Amino acid sequence: MKGYSQGAQGLEELIVQLEAFVEERGRVQFNSPKNLSMALVGEVGELIEPFQWLTQEQSRHLSAETHEAVRQEIADVQIYLLLLARKLDIDLLQAARDRLQTSPR
Repeated sequence: MKGYSQGAQGLEELIVQLEAFVEERGRVQFNSPKNLSMALVGEVGELIEPFQWLTQEQSRHLSAETHEAVRQEIADVQIYLLLLARKLDIDLLQAARDRLQTSPR
């Protein structure tokens, strides 16, 4: 599928990089599950903003500038989600697999 790379190994490497990033900037004490989930919600709000007044069709055909802005917001969402999952000792890939098995059809 287009847009995916490196699978679980790449995800683990990214998490290690994120934890180093947080540590280097002295932000570890702020990374509680509460704060991370609140930051995640804020980033999701920023992700929604470029789509707010678009039609469904327009949302499928973004300008290069808007596409890049959305890409960056998706990255921010993923960063906070990864940090939150790590803080709560949740394997995101396994949790998603489990959820697919338990979701109603």
